[in-house]
Amino acid sequence: MASSNDGKFISIGFIGAGSMATAIAKGLIDAGITSPSTTYFSDQNESKLAELGNLIGCKNFSTDNKYVAANVQVIVLAVKPHIVPIVMKDIKSNSKVSRGESLVISIAAGVTIAKIVGDIPSLRVVRVMPNTPCLVGATAAAYCRGGAATQADADLTKLLFSAVGVAREVEEKYLDAITGLSGSGPAYIFVLIEALADGGVRAGLSRSLAQTMAAQTVFGAAKMVLETGKHPGQLKDAVASPGGTTIAGLHVLEKAGFRGILMDAVLAATNRAAELGMPKSKL
Repeated sequence: MASSNDGKFISIGFIGAGSMATAIAKGLIDAGITSPSTTYFSDQNESKLAELGNLIGCKNFSTDNKYVAANVQVIVLAVKPHIVPIVMKDIKSNSKVSRGESLVISIAAGVTIAKIVGDIPSLRVVRVMPNTPCLVGATAAAYCRGGAATQADADLTKLLFSAVGVAREVEEKYLDAITGLSGSGPAYIFVLIEALADGGVRAGLSRSLAQTMAAQTVFGAAKMVLETGKHPGQLKDAVASPGGTTIAGLHVLEKAGFRGILMDAVLAATNRAAELGMPKSKL
């Protein structure tokens, strides 16, 4: 199994044991960046911790956030935005964290680095927006670093999230838009796949065949965009022959405002991400 650059597994702790933390942890273990014995979790839901242990083989669990902070090099905040202040109060009491000896990575939507750092400027914080395809090694993640975070912290963050997909460094002001696009985007694509499959069933295909064809079509189209480097519009035009089936279908999508609906979805999610980071936000 592969290991990190220094020949040892990276010890990493997740505060919050939800689906995103599970996906990231499983991906990192599968990639050989960390191991079950060097992965830690804390969560208030003990049954969730037990399920997670069965899934990825970890035994380092606790309902105490301080347990995670005391045992790892990297702490991942994988909780709801309104829980972040509570968690930070817990882990700031650990001297390694407060002295900047541990790296804190936050994947909490909308919570700024300034709010995480608070009154301890020595905290090394990197804010990341990943998405759930990290479970299959195909995340689209963006990250930005706080003032105390070093280039080595940025490199480590890129190593962690590149192990489960693609990671790009951006300015923090763009992270809400990343949340609206790639963070929430998989859900839009799942709806698209389901709708394409429904169309296939309506046209007479079996449900199983329609779903396979729909999912593979989306996968193949995305792969063409990434690997050819061509603009999606250029690839679309290559499929749409004059007077053919594709242009007939595209005509229906244009009349229904398909593009505008997707753009509105991204903007709505972006705005909600910004709201989640505001004080007294309603969740």
